[in-house]
Amino acid sequence: MVGGGQLARMTHEAGIPLGIRFKLLSDTPQDSAAQVVSDVVIGDYRDLATLREFARGCDVITFDHEHVPTEHLRALEADGIPVRPGPDALVHAQDKGVMRAKLDALGAPCPRHRIVKDPQDVAAFAEEGDGFPVILKTVRGGYDGKGVWFVRSAADAAEPFKAGVPVLAEEKVDFVRELAANVVRSPHGQAVAYPVVESQQVDGVCDTVIAPAPDLSEELAGRAQELALRIADELGVVGHLAVELFETVDGRILVNELAMRPHNSGHWTQDGAVTSQFANHVRAVLDLPLGDPRPRAKWTVMANVLGGDYPDMYQAYLHCMARDPQLKIHMYGKDVKPGRKVGHVNTYGDDLADVLDRARHAAAYLRGTITE
Repeated sequence: MVGGGQLARMTHEAGIPLGIRFKLLSDTPQDSAAQVVSDVVIGDYRDLATLREFARGCDVITFDHEHVPTEHLRALEADGIPVRPGPDALVHAQDKGVMRAKLDALGAPCPRHRIVKDPQDVAAFAEEGDGFPVILKTVRGGYDGKGVWFVRSAADAAEPFKAGVPVLAEEKVDFVRELAANVVRSPHGQAVAYPVVESQQVDGVCDTVIAPAPDLSEELAGRAQELALRIADELGVVGHLAVELFETVDGRILVNELAMRPHNSGHWTQDGAVTSQFANHVRAVLDLPLGDPRPRAKWTVMANVLGGDYPDMYQAYLHCMARDPQLKIHMYGKDVKPGRKVGHVNTYGDDLADVLDRARHAAAYLRGTITE
């Protein structure tokens, strides 16, 4: 697996019961996954020679991020190394311009959009629709709200162009909430779909995920799952695909983003589904039969734990575990820094209000936002 973050850490954990030998290419020995994987190579994923040396002897290469240069992945495939997902699929998660063009070709519902060349062009894009505000995104490199700007006028639009990469303009969607449809597809085309979830964001970062999305009609949920499965098939995705969606005020769904790796909106599956997203990603990239994606409980809630000013996890564990013996805590081994994702908690049960309260209390206590 290329990338040493928490997604690699949890994917490695899912492979342990299957006896999967796991090799990791990590930036530093302190990275989340590098702390727990025995076979770690420290190196730069942007260097082709490093990638080729790392890939030697591997049965398959997969990723915990989308940032490996596309041309390097093509070189690995030319060397006979299975890359899953392959570069022809992964480029749609790497480049938002490529993604939008492909989704348009597939007839997938998307916000109005186009590539813009300067602030004046942004103003023209706004005038073509309902005016400002509009959303600007750099086509490559953004995540967790980075590389995204909420622009109220042409005068506010200069900053995105300073990166020197193409900029995508999108209409500001009038949405009720954000949803995510998570699916997994294997090389021979078997695919499974998890329940559609509601993803709640704070300052552009995922805060809470509710599975399944409350009060979502069966018709709209089915449409979202079918859309995600069709995108996975048309793009040739192998492994996990998260399709982030807007549910609009007028009852439509629009594709916001794609991620071709385990995803924050699927962390609830560790404790709330028969087979987690991580276990199914491992099965898919190894072309093993996929596991059952159905939920184990009526409701499961995932709440992210962000770093704060409370590094004493032992005292926090005493409180959280005693208060809620069913609570599942997943920490990533990261240094605690304000605003940084350092872990998450999962709760489950039959009463949504209770499950939400337990998850949010635990996440806030682990962060130090509350102390009683």
